[in-house]
Amino acid sequence: MIIVLVCFRGLLYNGKNNMQAWGLIVLLISKAAGHSADIPDMEQDKAAGVLHSQRALAEVTEMIRTSHLVHKGLVNLQPPNNVDASGDMMFGNKIALLSGDYLLSNSSIELANLRNQELVELMSSAVRDLTEAEFVGPRDRQNNPLPAKPKAKQVEYKQFIENNLEPLIVSEALGNAQAEWTLRNVLNAGSLLGKSCQGTLKLAGHSEDLQEKGYLFGKHLALAWQACLDREPFQPGSSGSFSLVCAPLMFTLQNKPELYEHIEKGLENVDEVDYDLLRAEVLEGPGLELTKKLQKEHSQAALKVLNELPASDARTALANIIAAVQES
Repeated sequence: MIIVLVCFRGLLYNGKNNMQAWGLIVLLISKAAGHSADIPDMEQDKAAGVLHSQRALAEVTEMIRTSHLVHKGLVNLQPPNNVDASGDMMFGNKIALLSGDYLLSNSSIELANLRNQELVELMSSAVRDLTEAEFVGPRDRQNNPLPAKPKAKQVEYKQFIENNLEPLIVSEALGNAQAEWTLRNVLNAGSLLGKSCQGTLKLAGHSEDLQEKGYLFGKHLALAWQACLDREPFQPGSSGSFSLVCAPLMFTLQNKPELYEHIEKGLENVDEVDYDLLRAEVLEGPGLELTKKLQKEHSQAALKVLNELPASDARTALANIIAAVQES
């Protein structure tokens, strides 16, 4: 039982399935955009309306995403007094690590088989971003992420703004609620979905301008989805722990910096954090409303890009996904 819990701990959050259908979205954006006329017939899956290479890329995206979640499920706890329990935990960690490595290695093989150097570089950078996300901001001794101490003055964060090519400066984002949340989640999710959508349009022979719009669509959709997930632990009747780097709490800390002392209690162990107190502060403060606003902004940005594609059933399906995210 412990082995199973460790392997799939990363796939579950707050008791709910947290596996976004990245592969489905990649296939839908592929079908919605179509492909250039010079694509050979052998490469086309005319029944599905996508290319065989695009289907393979969607599978690669799912494997990378799942391997990342499995790796995040590793348990980094202090050894308990019960030696047998500690042994089970270590064995479960090994299974989770090997499972994640297996999925990641297979995704690399499938990606290499597409024989597109530019696509390999693009998706490799997405894997790099997933890794970098694990080193942003402070963490407790069990390696759970903690928000940075709120800064007194908010500054505009220039990273991840459309067409911005300046080097990534993490220190500017940390302590600024919206900037820090955006940085964490672009690296942790938005980059993979955005670059997968960009890559699938590259395979279809579309212009660089449309490829860039594909990236923006995926990035904004991933951020809207994450904002939606961040609000779930604060629904009526909810209880228990939640992510300390979720948007509602980070906005609340920015509005009421003195609450950060309760976050600092979790440096040794997040179990020392008074989640009930923090939940009450989030419900009373502006955090949920600001998160809802953030969710709407990214949903509308994704929809704006989507509406530039020709009308089709695939575009309608994606619009319905965005509407569901925006209204939830």
